[in-house]
Amino acid sequence: MSAHERPPAADHLTVLATGEVEVVGRLPWSSNGTFLVTCRAGDVELPAVYKPERGERPLWDFPGGIFRREVAMYVVSDFLGWDLVPETLVRVDAPYGIGSLQRFVDADFSQHYFTLIDQPATHGPLRTMAALDVAANNTDRKSGHCLLGRDGAIWGIDNGLCFHPIPKLRTVIWDFAGEPIAPAELEALARLADGPPAELGDLLSVEEIDAVADRAADLVDAGCLPDPDPDRHHYPWPLV
Repeated sequence: MSAHERPPAADHLTVLATGEVEVVGRLPWSSNGTFLVTCRAGDVELPAVYKPERGERPLWDFPGGIFRREVAMYVVSDFLGWDLVPETLVRVDAPYGIGSLQRFVDADFSQHYFTLIDQPATHGPLRTMAALDVAANNTDRKSGHCLLGRDGAIWGIDNGLCFHPIPKLRTVIWDFAGEPIAPAELEALARLADGPPAELGDLLSVEEIDAVADRAADLVDAGCLPDPDPDRHHYPWPLV
């Protein structure tokens, strides 16, 4: 299925928001409780990833409720007009309580950033994802968090460790450091700097929202993607 043949995001969001949620099973290799579920609305079924708050492990540098950051990343990506994050929302009445529901990406799971970077056709969306991660202060962009969907699109998943007000950018996407940001993307970032989406008010603190705007403004002023800061750990671990 090509990108223009995908159902509209609004349709996915409606099923995620209103559909009956049935747990299929727990997803392996996740540090938090993460579940594959099916959302059913009428005769429509949509596979999704469910991250309940009660399944989160406490973190010293992030407050509880990191599932909201998963949703915030979708909100920011959507606001920018960058189709990089699968539709994601907060669901209160899910089987294990409040958490995030994200459309499951049917992907070629043999592919990840370190294989995708060898394919020139992926460079555009990966470069855009790098800009998104800077604006969101993503502290955990592993190679395996970059998916090649069966629809041919590049998707960024596992976005819970984002939006800290203190600079903590850790990512594998450094191949485009120093390269200019496309004019249309600079325009979108300028909109984000001028006024982050109101929906973030239910997901992040005021300090975190202000930091999003500041980072977007810094990208616009620089006009290019940053180089890694030699005084900080700028790669996640593990890398994949």
